[in-house]
Amino acid sequence: GTFDVSLLTIEEGIFEVKATVNDTHLGGEDFDNRLVSHLVAEFKRKNKKYISTNTRALRRLRTACERAKRTLSSTFQTTIEIDSLYEGIDFYSTITRARFEELNMDLFRRCMEPVEKCLCNARIDKGQIDDIVLVGGSTRIPKVQQLL
Repeated sequence: GTFDVSLLTIEEGIFEVKATVNDTHLGGEDFDNRLVSHLVAEFKRKNKKYISTNTRALRRLRTACERAKRTLSSTFQTTIEIDSLYEGIDFYSTITRARFEELNMDLFRRCMEPVEKCLCNARIDKGQIDDIVLVGGSTRIPKVQQLL
């Protein structure tokens, strides 16, 4: 994924791009990966089994994590349930939005770096910004919206 920031001015119907900054190593997949790592560790703690070498189990877990991330954009808690995730063991876990945010806080902070750099490059102060238009899947994450 990628995180892009553009700063535009609009005067008399004319759009002018003042600055564009991106982080090509930051996107929705990074948030998914954090949740996957967290749940791999939880599975190991609960079942004394390490699933990281099993591609099928990881794929199923990743799909469930992506779904959970999306759900947490509109609710404060969700459950992850995967029947027979690994060696016949069913996996069940609850994740709160607060825990998801905690796991990803450094990534959320990284989202602000391109924003600050874009403002600096455009020589525009935060106070001069009238509107923020968010585009892309990760912009639905409440913490991203809150920080912006």
